[in-house]
Amino acid sequence: MAIYKWPAAEGRSRRWSRVYLLVLCVALYYYYAGSAENLAGYRTLDAETLAKRERIVAQCRYTRTPAGPPIDFHSRDQSDRYAPDTKPTLIKNARIWTGAENGTKIIQGDLLLHKGLIKAIGNVPLHFLENLQLEVIDAHGAWVTPGLVDLHSHLGVDSAPRLEGASDINSFKAPILPWLRSLDGLNTHDEGYELARSGGVTTAQILPGSANDIGGQAFVIKLRQTKERVPTAMLVEPPFTLNGSHFDRDLPPRWRHMKHACGENPSSVYSMSRMDSGWAFRSAYESARKLRDAQDEFCSKVEAGLWSDLGDFPEDLQWEALVDVLRGKVKLSVHCYEAVDLDMIVRLTNEFRFPVASFHHAGETYLVPELFEKTWGGAPSIALFAANFRKKREAYRGSEFAPRILTSHGLSVVLKSDHPVVNSRYLLNEAALAHYYGLPENVALLSVTVNPARAMGLDHRLGRIQEGYDADVVIWDSHPLSLGATPLQVFIDGIRQFQAPQVSIKPPFMQRCPDTPNFDKEATEAFEHEGIPPLIPKSVQHAIFINVSGVYTRTTGDLSLEEHPEVVVARGGEIICTGTHLTCSKTLDEVDDEVVVIDLEGGVIVPGFTTYGSPLGLTEIRLEPSTNDGHVYNPLAHDPPTIIGDTLIRAIDGLQFEGRNMLLAYRGGVTAGVVAPSGEFVQGVSTTFSLGAHHLLGNATIESDVALHVAITMNGAQSVSTQIAALRHLLFGTGGDEVLAGVRNGQSTLVVNVNSADIMATLLRLKAEYENNTSKTLKLTFAGASESHILANEIASAGVSVIVTQPKPYPYTWDERRILPGPPLTADSLLPVLLAAGVNVGIGLTNEFEARHLRFEISRVFFSANGSIDLATALKLATTNLEKALGIHSTMPQDLVAYPGGHVFGFEGKASAVISEQLGRIDLFE
Repeated sequence: MAIYKWPAAEGRSRRWSRVYLLVLCVALYYYYAGSAENLAGYRTLDAETLAKRERIVAQCRYTRTPAGPPIDFHSRDQSDRYAPDTKPTLIKNARIWTGAENGTKIIQGDLLLHKGLIKAIGNVPLHFLENLQLEVIDAHGAWVTPGLVDLHSHLGVDSAPRLEGASDINSFKAPILPWLRSLDGLNTHDEGYELARSGGVTTAQILPGSANDIGGQAFVIKLRQTKERVPTAMLVEPPFTLNGSHFDRDLPPRWRHMKHACGENPSSVYSMSRMDSGWAFRSAYESARKLRDAQDEFCSKVEAGLWSDLGDFPEDLQWEALVDVLRGKVKLSVHCYEAVDLDMIVRLTNEFRFPVASFHHAGETYLVPELFEKTWGGAPSIALFAANFRKKREAYRGSEFAPRILTSHGLSVVLKSDHPVVNSRYLLNEAALAHYYGLPENVALLSVTVNPARAMGLDHRLGRIQEGYDADVVIWDSHPLSLGATPLQVFIDGIRQFQAPQVSIKPPFMQRCPDTPNFDKEATEAFEHEGIPPLIPKSVQHAIFINVSGVYTRTTGDLSLEEHPEVVVARGGEIICTGTHLTCSKTLDEVDDEVVVIDLEGGVIVPGFTTYGSPLGLTEIRLEPSTNDGHVYNPLAHDPPTIIGDTLIRAIDGLQFEGRNMLLAYRGGVTAGVVAPSGEFVQGVSTTFSLGAHHLLGNATIESDVALHVAITMNGAQSVSTQIAALRHLLFGTGGDEVLAGVRNGQSTLVVNVNSADIMATLLRLKAEYENNTSKTLKLTFAGASESHILANEIASAGVSVIVTQPKPYPYTWDERRILPGPPLTADSLLPVLLAAGVNVGIGLTNEFEARHLRFEISRVFFSANGSIDLATALKLATTNLEKALGIHSTMPQDLVAYPGGHVFGFEGKASAVISEQLGRIDLFE
């Protein structure tokens, strides 16, 4: 009677066969070589018992087999995800960034995709092409990279638009839940999938949220639609244990994935301290260790042939995944910010002897790089944001220089989205920003391809352009690290994702990797000051700028340009001469000996930008109430205190200065801010202030009361019709605040934060009603305005301005679901459409940490507009257009910013000085 079923040869190497043979021999020895009595007992075993023992032997063998791909994986002829009706594709004349040789290998040539795999690179042999009905794409020298890999995403479990029935990101049952699986909540109708693909993202690890210490198991998916239309069809190498215990245990185990979190998130949800979390981890791992040890003891008896009273293999469905963590079969992703939490996890790994694949968010990792060498099993990857810091206390010391510092210590850096925290469509922008702040070009590209694939245990098939790898590739319209790089086409498993992709034509210089400024001094200071370096600039009274390619200055509601002045002389916050050394000679003679000379190396001087849309100036740490102005009362939800009466809340009364986001924005060329109180429905009165001021009394205020702000949304506590009725009452009523009176008589602006085109149409109707009944003009501006392209002509005809506060559009809510995403999905983008219709358009940003990168957001619009927007128009989006939209009455100060070494809208330069008329000084960023 056969006592062992020899494994099928399919998918197995000779080496594995030898291993199986050895295991078989050892098992046979222990089973039957012990004594004549055992041998006699064996002869009397029935077939059912023998089959059971065979299954137990296989189970024990599988338990101790390391995870990873079969050794003959790259001998595969087609992908396990190959769709049989997929035509082979030949991409010709491409500039291929392969990811090989530490990200430095670039090949000029062709790329053959067939049967879901990359079949050939460079010079494709003719015999490869014989008898193939090829789809041929001429890349015309465009850059081609592997599909981007997002190590940290919540696509499908935190879906867009955000609806109550479609959010499965967190469980609030308990802090320790290793048995939950993100796959069980994966929504296949998330609007985010298409947007992510349009940014070149082809693979994502879908993690549970961070409400729990152990939130559950994660799964890796491809982002293409499948004919099956179910989550399971999206999976990449799911673990064999996914569907129970009936699988071929002769195959090596596949990697599993799990999420842990520490610090503020789980502690705040369960009202725990960090000490409670630490104990919860230790208790959970002790439970897993006991189960693992029981399994090992069981298998030791099996190997010794001690079958008597053996019982069943010890199993517990709740703890089996955590046991696999202890066996090193799980790629563990740990959400952890601060040194105290990172240290706790590292100690935990050594106590229970398990590896960590990656630390995520990891804001303070750059301050303790040596810690990670102490992690059991080796140093993990570090998955970071490029610039999303300071929204909570534990993120306050995060630094844009962390990627370069960690790389210099030999650690593997990953840039991730945490989608939808950062829309994963812009994952590559995270890498581009990290490169801007000093991460080498090759590492920046590795950080969204090879490195995350390795951290997931899938770098044998993802993250590179290499023969035998999955056919996930992206053709780009410009160098991948240039501002606003956009896919021309995306392939997932060799399947093109866009049937008629829309193209934005980029300038030729964007085909090369952008030069970036030197941030060595800033990076050193960030480390030395533990993430809080000094940011207040040095102030002087005299400065001379040389090698200036152009000076843009404000005129009445417009901008004027003086090209190629030889020198620009500034004194006390004003430019007192531009021209040649000869024409400015008298002025030069008047400056004192302490004058500072600044070589702009062909750079420019432009007006400082104005920021709007975020609570900058009212908020320091968004999730720390004690650091913020707070929310105003909502009169539709409950009555405000009677002591307030009819007075509107004014932002100026809550202003805070010298906050880190404010100072970083100032160093980024943003000299003025407009902020309104935060709240629902009636928010209050905005104010305009100087970001460089030290306090409210130091020439900080540009205009105290600017506009009345209200918010009307489908997500509010009251119906839209109730909100409109209340707004109608405010407009047609009597009494009230003087700013409201100014709105009624056409002197002040009403700014409505609104996204839905339907609500905007109602507001346009209300405007017409008001003007017809009162014969007065209602100065109206829409802010947010994600769907305003639907009404562009009507908005222009009504004389309404628009401030777009999501220049990177995303349908977070139902009333912004009809976004205009732009190339490659649509030919047009929101801002160019509004400008073409004749709307006065400004640009804003909703997150205070983003304000420092306002010029980069303008750049994205500028470079993606196919030449329909010139430089002056782009500058106006965050200066004169924005100020007109807000109804700023005062003449804005002539605050100017100097950018050495390049285009104001490029990655080449950084602000070096502010010439501030408002503050009466010149601020230098040394």
